Amino acid sequence: MYDKKLKIAIQKSGRLSKDSRKLLHNCDIKVNFQKNKLISFSENMPIDVMCVRDDDIPGLVIDGIVDLGIVGRNVLEEEVLKRTFKLEKISFKILKHLDFGVCRLSIGIPTEKKYSGISCLNKLRIATSYPYILKKYFDKKNISFKLCKLNGSVEVAIRAGLADAIFDLVSTGEALVSNGLKEVKVIHNSSACIISNGYNTSVFKRDIVNTFISRINGVVKARESKYIMLRISASKINDVVRLFPFSSKPTIYQLSGKNSIVAIHIVSRESIFWKTMEKLKNLGAKSILVLPIEKMLE
Repeated sequence: MYDKKLKIAIQKSGRLSKDSRKLLHNCDIKVNFQKNKLISFSENMPIDVMCVRDDDIPGLVIDGIVDLGIVGRNVLEEEVLKRTFKLEKISFKILKHLDFGVCRLSIGIPTEKKYSGISCLNKLRIATSYPYILKKYFDKKNISFKLCKLNGSVEVAIRAGLADAIFDLVSTGEALVSNGLKEVKVIHNSSACIISNGYNTSVFKRDIVNTFISRINGVVKARESKYIMLRISASKINDVVRLFPFSSKPTIYQLSGKNSIVAIHIVSRESIFWKTMEKLKNLGAKSILVLPIEKMLE
């Protein structure tokens, strides 16, 4: 029975854990997560969720232990480069790039140090948790470096005398500043993605995957969209439509007893700023509402 369930690996704790669980919830996959439990079960779909360390997820997917994984592209790239270096077989597919877990892998050096280009790092000691991504970039630049491999607290490596520079994840940059460092070179941009293994799966599992991805597309589209409602003179319909060039065609309702006034409903795929609302008001629009969309399928 277990083999008939779709197995998904997510990060058990860390920057992707909360968003991954929220994504499952928004897709109406009800999972009863319990602290310190490796596998949790969906109550309404044939899905098991495995909560593991983020750097274990690519291997679990590539080796066919699980069917899907939600992982940062930085972690995926590091694992792929490591396996490539070891001449190991790699089989996986990125099914969907997600809109959370956005970060970058950057070089950081002490604030007081002068940076004149990537070549000034030649032969320096660099601390990182991502040696293969760093080596790939430096090899392209014909630059050598001395590796200081750390699995955590990379920012303190320079202060501890372990390294001259660091190569680490940066989101806001606050961790660098608090450790007396400055970001000097972005080498790799990352965000979360969903990956699947390259093994043949049953039609049953493929159907579940297709349903899952379809729901994710709906969640992402809804998050990026707004539902706009307003009332305006029928003569201004075209003017309103021109304010939303990337939106779907509006729905127009004739108001009872007012032939010259219409209600317009629009799903907009772009951010709605105050300037847009003020332009609507200047056209004579009334009762302007901008609402979030929870779910959307097309």
